[in-house]
Amino acid sequence: MGVTGEQLGPTRSRERFLVGEAVADGVRSPILNSWQRCRSLGLSPDRKDLPYRDDFDPDSRLVHAARPVLDQLASRFAGSQMNVSLADGNGTVLQRRFGEPALARSLPPIQTVPGFVFAERFAGTNGIGLALAERHLVQVYGAEHFAERSQSNACSAIPIRDRLSGHIAGVLCFGYPHGYEHPALPALVRRAAASIERRLMEQHSERERALLRAYLDAGRLVRNGAGPGEGPVIGLEEFGDSGLGPGDQMILKDKATELMSSAQRAAVEVLLPHGRGVTLMSSPVTSRSGVEGVVVEAVFGGEPPPSHHPCLLPGAQPQRPAAAGAGPPAPGRVRGLVLVGEPEVGKYAVAARRRLELLAEASTRIGTTLDVTRTARELAETAVPRLADYVTVDVPEAVLRGEESADPRSELHRTVVHGIREDCPFHPVGRRVELLAGTPHMRSLDSGQAVLEADLREAVGWIDQEPGHARRILDHGVHSLISVPLLARGVLLGIAGFYRSKDPAPFGEDDSWLAQELAARAALCIDNARRYTREHTLALALQESLLPHGVPDQGAVEVAHRYLPAESGVGGDWFDVIPLSGTRVALLVGDVVGHGLHAAATMGRLRTAARNFAELELAPDELLTHLDNLLVRLDREEGGDNGSGSTGFVGATCLYAVYDPTSRLCTMARAGHPPPALVQPGGRVAFPELPAGPPLGLGGLPFETAEIELPEGSTLVLYTDGLVEDRERDIDVTLDQLSRTLAEPDRSPEDTCRAVFDAMAPEHPADDIALLVARTRTVPAERIATWSVSADPSLVAGVRAAATRQLADWGLDELAFAAELMLSELVTNAVRYGTEPIQVRLVHDRSLICEVSDGSSTAPHLRRAATTEEGGRGLFLVAQLARAWGTRYTPHGKVIWAECALDAA
Repeated sequence: MGVTGEQLGPTRSRERFLVGEAVADGVRSPILNSWQRCRSLGLSPDRKDLPYRDDFDPDSRLVHAARPVLDQLASRFAGSQMNVSLADGNGTVLQRRFGEPALARSLPPIQTVPGFVFAERFAGTNGIGLALAERHLVQVYGAEHFAERSQSNACSAIPIRDRLSGHIAGVLCFGYPHGYEHPALPALVRRAAASIERRLMEQHSERERALLRAYLDAGRLVRNGAGPGEGPVIGLEEFGDSGLGPGDQMILKDKATELMSSAQRAAVEVLLPHGRGVTLMSSPVTSRSGVEGVVVEAVFGGEPPPSHHPCLLPGAQPQRPAAAGAGPPAPGRVRGLVLVGEPEVGKYAVAARRRLELLAEASTRIGTTLDVTRTARELAETAVPRLADYVTVDVPEAVLRGEESADPRSELHRTVVHGIREDCPFHPVGRRVELLAGTPHMRSLDSGQAVLEADLREAVGWIDQEPGHARRILDHGVHSLISVPLLARGVLLGIAGFYRSKDPAPFGEDDSWLAQELAARAALCIDNARRYTREHTLALALQESLLPHGVPDQGAVEVAHRYLPAESGVGGDWFDVIPLSGTRVALLVGDVVGHGLHAAATMGRLRTAARNFAELELAPDELLTHLDNLLVRLDREEGGDNGSGSTGFVGATCLYAVYDPTSRLCTMARAGHPPPALVQPGGRVAFPELPAGPPLGLGGLPFETAEIELPEGSTLVLYTDGLVEDRERDIDVTLDQLSRTLAEPDRSPEDTCRAVFDAMAPEHPADDIALLVARTRTVPAERIATWSVSADPSLVAGVRAAATRQLADWGLDELAFAAELMLSELVTNAVRYGTEPIQVRLVHDRSLICEVSDGSSTAPHLRRAATTEEGGRGLFLVAQLARAWGTRYTPHGKVIWAECALDAA
């Protein structure tokens, strides 16, 4: 927007604001926030008077440092309408310069005479007040000024900081007509402020040199010898000749800084790493110009001097110094100057060191887990009490779920409240936090920067948010706030509030920078946790979608199952129950190597493949061989052989068992997986000896099967290694514990699952756990009919008649017609195309199963016969009559089976 627009646009916006209309789209955020604060303070735009102070120091350190810079600016802008003002940290104008001296005579005193206070709470939106509130370079144009008296000009203002303490010492403000606006002006303002800040630092150095001269003049540093009874005196740089290395000297300087900050006579015995003791003594010293400071000397060698003053530090040995310095040391002792300076300098140095220590500690304390809430709490625990007395952290619910919030400013929820006392006066965890425009928190979110409110009693925006709640906080002693947004990788993740109550000193600029640094580190850790939570949630959702959602309908076993994902990352454990032909059932558990989405996806592919191979009626060892080949191909496709950046070995373990309730035989094979537990009907527990087999994915190695006859009512327990193996438990101990847990007869599979998880599952599992419990059933012998048939077509009719009689005995006369047709076709095929032995079997279970086996491995195929063909329709007829049909191979041939529903008639 150009100058004209800035003159007209803000005027209209300000008028709309004063009548209560929304103007957020037409006003810059800092200006709108300032207007809102002005209205909350009850300021009037037409107010003419401002507070005047006559007690300001016209020759203060700030004025002394700024005067040459102001003179240079006045010379540079000579003849122009530019005016330059210098104000102190409270907004009181100390100095003014005008490019055109006659301009001062044409302006009212409020704009020309030093002493008037332009803090925002008195003068409304203006350059000086806004620079103090925003704490950085600001620009105000025309009607953006709240007071009408200032709307004819524009201004640029910047805070001036004491670089030693970090505190804002004053404000440099340039006022000018709109037409004087120039793109280079902000850079000039910054350079001028930097020059004043450098001169302030030089003043510190001059004062320190004056203190050093006073110390030297008092005869405390005599390099050519000492008086009677005194030891030789040296400088700290000469300590190296006495056995003190650079590390020892740094320790002495750190401790001397603490002594200097106390501003009192004291002594402390410092034990160095090599065991040598050095006494540090602090004494006051005053320069000729009246600057008061502290000198710290080191004394080592000989016996410690007698104590006359109370110790200020643990282990201190106080001394009574003579004259302006420390007292004479015992003969044979060596003295040396360590530090000399003002106590405030020592305080700032100690504070700076403690801030660095806190930052170093934060790097190890924040982000120890990949949990958003825990990371936010670690930020609060790190900051309390060394930076703040209370910390609140508000995070959008979407971030807690691992997502990015679409509108984080309106979705904040209180996530952490932590402080020096349990009765924190802040809103509790879980409450939704609604922020109004103009509050420190909303200003922080809008600007992406920390907002410091040194005195909450004057933070009208914060008070207006919830006056009653704000009053309770103030009554609790809370007086200062730093609000910091949690930003990481350009994503707003929440906001942290740092509050001070116990420490009477309000937060300063250094505290604000420290809070920002802590928040930045925490935000990065929170974002890592959020991303991990999102991936973990996606992996869990993927894994959950790939696992069985229920138990299929089958009568071979009674099944219950449990699944527990790992706490730190989703694994690739899975289980399955697959109904097979002939009333048989397949039980499967497996574990993919690794964690995360890749493991979950691999698990899904393996489970799908295992179901498909099971449908082909493969034996357990053959099925594992096919899965092994599949993983070898997956590993190759994902970079194992082509150098495309493999994610590592794609491997898995697996246990596959097939149980036949008609024979009570269970055939099992395993690929590097723990063996199952077998619970006998009486409660005895055993772990069957199964050939271990190699893990899936190695390729080229054989698998072996084992066949076990299971008593009716036996319980087979399949599990993954997460149940019995971890870093803190011995597998032999856990297997023994599992055996004791299972050793209870006549317990249902559901109760068994519950008991095993209660006794065995870790509170914080490091690996997934899959558990599958199957109690076996049997098909009674009277429900199974078997006939052997010779390869003679004339015998087919006799088989049909015998089958019809058997169905009548079972009360299945309605199925006789369909069963006769199916058996006729299946037996005829076996007689014509198969080889002996030929056997027919009927099984009456949940359905009627017709099976015809022969010694040939050649299987028939369903096809559509042409209209001119006389045959080829037998299997088509079987497929129409049966609910399902198929072929399975045996070691001695094949079985063609057809299943007919009991209600098919």
